Amino acid sequence: MDTIELRGFPRPDGRKGIRNILLVAYLVDCAQHVAREIVQPFRNRGVHLIGFPGCFPNPYAEGMMKRLCTHPNVGGVLLVSLGCEGFDREELEQHIAQSGRPAYTLVIQKSGGTLRTIEAGQARVQEMLARTSGARRVPMALEELTVGTICGGSDATSGITANPAMGRAFDLLVERGAACLFEETGELIGCEEIMAARAADPDVGDALRAAVHKAARYYEVLGHGSFAPGNAEGGLTTLEEKSMGAYSKSGASQISGILRPGDLPPRGGLYLLDIVPDGEVRFGFPNINDNAEIAELMACGSHLLLFSTGRGSVVGSAISPVIKVCAHPETFRNMTEDMDVDAGRILENRATLDEVGREIFDLLLRVASGQATKSEQLLHQEFVLTYKPFRPPLFTTVPACGAKNSL
Repeated sequence: MDTIELRGFPRPDGRKGIRNILLVAYLVDCAQHVAREIVQPFRNRGVHLIGFPGCFPNPYAEGMMKRLCTHPNVGGVLLVSLGCEGFDREELEQHIAQSGRPAYTLVIQKSGGTLRTIEAGQARVQEMLARTSGARRVPMALEELTVGTICGGSDATSGITANPAMGRAFDLLVERGAACLFEETGELIGCEEIMAARAADPDVGDALRAAVHKAARYYEVLGHGSFAPGNAEGGLTTLEEKSMGAYSKSGASQISGILRPGDLPPRGGLYLLDIVPDGEVRFGFPNINDNAEIAELMACGSHLLLFSTGRGSVVGSAISPVIKVCAHPETFRNMTEDMDVDAGRILENRATLDEVGREIFDLLLRVASGQATKSEQLLHQEFVLTYKPFRPPLFTTVPACGAKNSL
């Protein structure tokens, strides 16, 4: 097997990041404008905006913010609070500081309002950039890398070009010891027995079945599955057909276990991320758009994301780079500036699945070592975090995945 060495930024917890960004995080939607204005002059200098819009506390959202603010790609965090929201800002700042990262909080109600807080925030960002700019990359093994995958704007070509090609890349990564995460259970309905046959042991197989059945019950209550009008316009006919296409991005490796949002994979291998909340339906659809799922993949430590699209999607992400793999050749020709890989060549017999899979793998290594993706070049930094309920304990791996990693 070939020896591949990356270079990453070392963190005090022993992990390494492939980027060294600063986060500005608002703790309620009332603080979003101020936080966004703080970030604006620094968008092309590795300063990203994330936040939780809700005013009422939610253990899922609070745990997600802890994971994201201590992501290996993050070098420091500025929290922006209105001052009267339900988020425990002191606990979050303390959690970030304990990770060895610089962490500061601005409270708008105490800082003199909008303009004064923006001024103070921009001065603080300048100071933090000066502090983190000296960080240097060190050798990073492929076994230290975590990669997530997602599909969005899918059409009839997604499941026969981009998704299986990303699956080939996943197989190459798993073979070399990396951790790979695929989602989502709502788009795997009908594939549970196929996945269970790939499970590391019977307990993992039972957990895979249970996760998909939970998703099916959830969507039955809602009266709508994970199937958009654009999917039908793109030639997909049924949820089962879409599920088979989404499933193909998992590759053919053994499935080591199931994670929930914020769980860190205990070792290399392939994991399913269960994004469907536990219990009764309380907050509507489990993921309102692709970026909500990307946030959950990042909360599990994903250094970067593989994103397949047939219809064409332009989203990127805060924190972790997104590699766009375009399934349809016409979409690629129409949206070249947004796409990183033309998997539609498979459809036109200009490349094989294995060739495109290797191309994705090689590009992923270059991106992990610092090459900018198309979405990074275009300064896409989308981010979504909403409410969800999960039964405790949250942020631990299921028994089938081995050691605990609770917050």
